[in-house]
This record gives sequence, C-alpha cells and structure tokens, in this order.
Amino acid sequence: MAEVTVTPETFTMVDYDAARIAELVSRVADDIGLPADTQIGVEVDENTPLGASSLASLDPIVIRVESGALEDAKNPRHLSERNVVGLSARLLFRAHDRSTAAFADAPDDADLTSSQSVAWDVYSVGRTARLGYPSQRGRRQYHFRIRHGFNDRTDEVFDRLWSGEGLTWRDIEAACEETAASLQIVS
Repeated sequence: MAEVTVTPETFTMVDYDAARIAELVSRVADDIGLPADTQIGVEVDENTPLGASSLASLDPIVIRVESGALEDAKNPRHLSERNVVGLSARLLFRAHDRSTAAFADAPDDADLTSSQSVAWDVYSVGRTARLGYPSQRGRRQYHFRIRHGFNDRTDEVFDRLWSGEGLTWRDIEAACEETAASLQIVS
C-alpha cells in the first residue's frame, strides 16, 4: 500500500481528518496500480476556500490542493470523501502516465495548453469511473466542450478519451488537433 503523508497533520480552519485523507489516497493509488512503495504527499492549504489542485512533484509524488477542492459543498468546512477520491485519482493517473514511456514526451504541467490539460483529465477521469469511483461525466464533458468546441466531432473525441485504455501522449495531442481542426471555418 502506498505511503501517504498529509500536511498539515492537524487541521485548524477546516474539519478535515488527515488520517482519513491518507487512507483514501492510498486506496486510490493501489486501485490505479501504483507500486506499493510509492510515496505520496498531500499538501492542503487550509487558509483558502478556493479549489485549485496540482501535481507538484513526481518523485516523490506531491499533490498540492486548496482546501475548497476537498470540501463538501453541502456541509462547508467539512471533508468530502468523494472529492478526495476524485481529485487524487485524476492526479495520480497523471503521475502514473508520466512514469511510462508512452508519456515521456509530455510537457511539464505548467507548459500544457488548457486544451491538453482538459483532454488528459478526461482520459484520467474516464479510467477513474471504470474503477467504480464517482466521475461526473456530464461535468467533464461540458468542461471539455468549453475548451474544444460544442460540436459532434468534439463529443466523439471526448468519448474516445473517456473510454480510452493504453493511450499515449501522442493520442492526447492528436485528440486536441482533431478538435481544433473541427473548429476551423472554411471560407
């Protein structure tokens, strides 16, 4: 089972349980297939109610998250286990992908275009859904459409990414190129 540490160990501004977060992230890491000796750090900024998250490091894996991303929307300042699982799965799939030759050419996260990042998220969250975790497919499809266009071709590409297995970075790039081409206006 992956070794997960959560910072802070004790929350003072939100009612989160670091041990529970670690347990959930460790379970997700195992389900994804990360090696049992994987070290994962989860750094939660409890000083902000915003919801940004990022994969800050790959060795060891470090997930940085603003506390709002883990919050139960119906019970403010309390932990949503569903959000912990969804966010950690999305980012741990990305970390797993980056550890493979298939994604060796992927740019650093800071250098990804918004379209590339969203496409990769769709691929990650689709795999999360196949593990049996809640996935919010409709939300992800809408987000994909915002970045890639509202048309039939975009929906076809979304479906391919969502149901994809064994995709490569080149597949993600090709998906983005295909949706961009579908937006070109022929004069």
